[in-house]
Amino acid sequence: MDINSFTVAQIKELVGRNGGPTVELLQAMALDKRSSVQSLYRHYVAIRQKKEANFSRLEKMKEYERSLRKPYCDVVAGVDEAGRGPLAGPVVAAAVILPDVFLLEDLDDSKKIASAKRAKLDTSIKKTAIAWAVGIATVAEIELHNIHQATMLAMLRAVNNLDTQPELVLIDGRFTMPVSNLAQKAVVGGDGLCPSIAAASVVAKVTRDRLMHICHLLYPEYGFDAHKGYGTAAHMTALSVFGPCPLHRRDFAPVKQFAKGLY
Repeated sequence: MDINSFTVAQIKELVGRNGGPTVELLQAMALDKRSSVQSLYRHYVAIRQKKEANFSRLEKMKEYERSLRKPYCDVVAGVDEAGRGPLAGPVVAAAVILPDVFLLEDLDDSKKIASAKRAKLDTSIKKTAIAWAVGIATVAEIELHNIHQATMLAMLRAVNNLDTQPELVLIDGRFTMPVSNLAQKAVVGGDGLCPSIAAASVVAKVTRDRLMHICHLLYPEYGFDAHKGYGTAAHMTALSVFGPCPLHRRDFAPVKQFAKGLY
């Protein structure tokens, strides 16, 4: 391919029409002496290398999850939560069953994904999944039981809300659900190791973030839309000024110091 007469803008247009640079075009760009084309070439090579590394990472995740399946166990649900650590708001869990073959290029632990990309990925996961569901444990349930038991409760609700019964449940962390008869495995760091758990982490995080935006409408003085209930400096300042609201977890030490005499 001869691109010596092409401008950089024309090369970019060609890349766009092809959905990315072809091998032939990259080879032609590598031979082009113009510094602007060389810069563009390095840019596209870096993008391709990143995509290849991401594809390899996802394939390793798929292979690892397959290794956890029992013989003849085809329907696997990944489960993860969002909201164990915040000072306010519910804890949310999600359960996701992915098909054997799927394409979710940016799938990863939700904490590693930017908010805007996470929202798009949430939509893609829900379109791709065989089944998905969420479960919520309220602030009252967190205070009644404790955050660990409330998290297990939210996870159990998510699994029970699935339209498809899983044969195996893979749960992020060190604990399995104590009151379920389903086959379960706890996977430490599972949101970075298993695609189904990573998908659940995204759905749980996006769901909880959206709930915290609603909480912000109810109590705008705390800034829940920004910090999602976590103990940031701005949140602590708001607590010191306004005291806790009904959405705060009164048993959590940073909240307890401001809660005396309010409830």
